[in-house]
Amino acid sequence: MLLAAPVLAAPFEFAPAPQTDLNRVYRVDKATGEVGACQFQLKEGGIGVTACFPAGEGAGPQPPSDYVLVPSRHEREGGIFRANVRTGEMSICYVFDDKVVCTPQAK
Repeated sequence: MLLAAPVLAAPFEFAPAPQTDLNRVYRVDKATGEVGACQFQLKEGGIGVTACFPAGEGAGPQPPSDYVLVPSRHEREGGIFRANVRTGEMSICYVFDDKVVCTPQAK
């Protein structure tokens, strides 16, 4: 008899940037709120590369909680909202100087 393995919540959530001509996907650690992003870039003479941007100022780990990503509906917005669903706080995160940065959380 096969036993089902316990189902664990995924530690990350992913969401695309709302900007319609930007192939960027953001990632948030649901427990810590740390945000990163990756996108496809063409490589001359090759098939391309995945370029990833690590957490920079404000995008690193936050107080433990339950975080999600919320894209706006603004088609030219390259950033994404990081929301703390327990406290209602939000910040906007975007790529700046090859790192993901986030504004201070506010309510």
